[in-house]
Amino acid sequence: MPTQLSDYTDPYTETNTAMPASNSNNERQEPAADNSQAVTIGPNTIILAQALTDAAISWRIHNCKISKKTMTQELPMLFLYHYDSLDDAVKQAHPLTPVLLAQFNTPMTADAAANIIGITSDLLASPWHVKIIGSLVVFSEALQLAVRLHWTNTGKSTQQIYTKSAEEAVIAAFKDWQFFGRIDVLYKNDKQALVSIDEDSASNEPLLTIHASTDYQFLPAPHTLGVIAKLEADKSELPWFETAILERLE
Repeated sequence: MPTQLSDYTDPYTETNTAMPASNSNNERQEPAADNSQAVTIGPNTIILAQALTDAAISWRIHNCKISKKTMTQELPMLFLYHYDSLDDAVKQAHPLTPVLLAQFNTPMTADAAANIIGITSDLLASPWHVKIIGSLVVFSEALQLAVRLHWTNTGKSTQQIYTKSAEEAVIAAFKDWQFFGRIDVLYKNDKQALVSIDEDSASNEPLLTIHASTDYQFLPAPHTLGVIAKLEADKSELPWFETAILERLE
């Protein structure tokens, strides 16, 4: 079922009848991390990572926003990157010398690099430094479940992209966007159990029960990593996330 973007300010303005997540209405067992223990899941239990990646659930995106944005050509780069961006003809005219090699790992602006090489700064290509961080809430009215996720174009301080315009740089940067950071869960359904499974847990208790609440609950780091890994693995089958993010970037 296609997921639609929502302009709602509150995903839970009405009370809804809960419905089981796909593949969660039969009792089953999941292997624990060491394969020596078993996790028993009760009937009709919602498993968080599976539900979030279930395209049959009518998920909606709410409050997709940008929290931090860096878009500039003014940040310093290692001299190595400045020199590598030169045309071959310019490199031949200004070959590497011991003085230039000594500067390879020194951060500097394009103007400073041009001065060291002995050329005009217009001969150096200045990349766009792009770092955009945002968040969104994905929610299902039927499950009375909302999850706040965070996204970015890169895990580095910035992503360096060589394009003519900032608009082109953003498009290029978000070809490989990713989920990261903390996850918060808002669950208002006290009729169905909601759990998260830490499949890499070394303990005998990899199961986390998320109780119904009127407030967001922070998902512990091991479970957050598991949910993000599942989202990333299935991201191509969940186009509503990318649609919402790209619309926000425009």
